[in-house]
Amino acid sequence: MRYLIDSNVLIDLAEKAHIPDGILAILRDYENVVYVSSESVKEFIHWLQSGKVTPKTKKKFPDVFDFIEKTLDVKVKYVAKEHLRTLEKLDKVFGHNDPNDRIIIAQAITEKIPLISSDRHFYKYEKMGLNFIPNYR
Repeated sequence: MRYLIDSNVLIDLAEKAHIPDGILAILRDYENVVYVSSESVKEFIHWLQSGKVTPKTKKKFPDVFDFIEKTLDVKVKYVAKEHLRTLEKLDKVFGHNDPNDRIIIAQAITEKIPLISSDRHFYKYEKMGLNFIPNYR
């Protein structure tokens, strides 16, 4: 099965933070394909450069894409026109206006991929077609 993780799950993987057993089982199952949005990669790069994220890896990685795709075994899914069309149709959700999150949600809805996130607002998008898997810690 395919899954999309959002930025906070990517950071948890990179920093080897605690991930609940149920989510870890999904991410470690070799039959599953785990994706991350290019929007999350953009955020990840920003957090790396600002020092807010420090990956727990024994060797220095020269390329963020190699780190994500080879070390974390996560494939990058790039934002495309059809994702932006879905974004354009998303309703406003009370208490949640993060444009980065909304494009990730639009990708998951368009691709019909379950989205794993720690964001407690994401369930509000289920009525718009989001298959949300909470990563509550």
